[in-house]
Amino acid sequence: MTGYGKATAELPDKKINVEIKSLNSKAMDLFTRIAPAYREKEIEIRNEISKVLERGKVDFSLWIEKKEGTEGATPINQALVEGYYKQIQNISKNLGIPVPTDWFQTLLRLPDVMTKTEIQELTEEEWKMVHAAVLEAINNLVEFRKQEGAALEKKFREKITNITHLLETVTPYEKERVERVKERITDALEKTLSVDYDKNRLEQELIYYIEKLDVNEEKQRLNNHLKYFISTMESGNGQGKKLGFIAQEMGREINTLGSKSNHAEMQKIVVQMKDELEQIKEQVLNVM
Repeated sequence: MTGYGKATAELPDKKINVEIKSLNSKAMDLFTRIAPAYREKEIEIRNEISKVLERGKVDFSLWIEKKEGTEGATPINQALVEGYYKQIQNISKNLGIPVPTDWFQTLLRLPDVMTKTEIQELTEEEWKMVHAAVLEAINNLVEFRKQEGAALEKKFREKITNITHLLETVTPYEKERVERVKERITDALEKTLSVDYDKNRLEQELIYYIEKLDVNEEKQRLNNHLKYFISTMESGNGQGKKLGFIAQEMGREINTLGSKSNHAEMQKIVVQMKDELEQIKEQVLNVM
């Protein structure tokens, strides 16, 4: 299920930004980008995320923003500059090579003259603040997902209700369909073929034929699947795969209903049910 959460921690000299995003995925796939100062806490951060999120493609970022005025100037290694200066003068004297015309430009480009080495030790107090921001970002993501889940539940209920109503509209056409089948066969025998026939035998054949077209079992099973979908959805988290399986079973019954309908209006209803079900299948992938 998609989600997004962000939080910050304000420290005297910097601001810590925490961001976490998730997309739907069948398994847990966690990718982290953590500032070097906090990399030692990566396992702890991963554990915090795994406690809350069961699956999904999760992208976690933690970076530092330095506050204005706290960025110190990069120090120049004076001793090293002096050493380079003396070496260049000796080389110039020994090999007869002219000394540089711009000493500063030459010396400052040499290796390690300008290096900024920061050795940061993560204190317990600082980590406490950063850890709180991590938890806040995770909670914000969870809240985001809850809102999306509520919207999905509303959508599912709407689509299940639509299929239920469409299923009810099939009933009036069933009796009409039987009469049309009977008329079509008798007309073919009497008008097209112009032959005498045994009416009792015809009735028996019609009963057999109509039984083949009977959709009561499909209607009953589909109705049961619709109710089971709702009850499964209400039973709690971690039902995404199960809802997907139920949707597949619903599709089978709707397809059988369509193949047996043998009636234009019933087939139109089946197409509408398929459309509603397809929207369920698209969204059920976003359910945990």
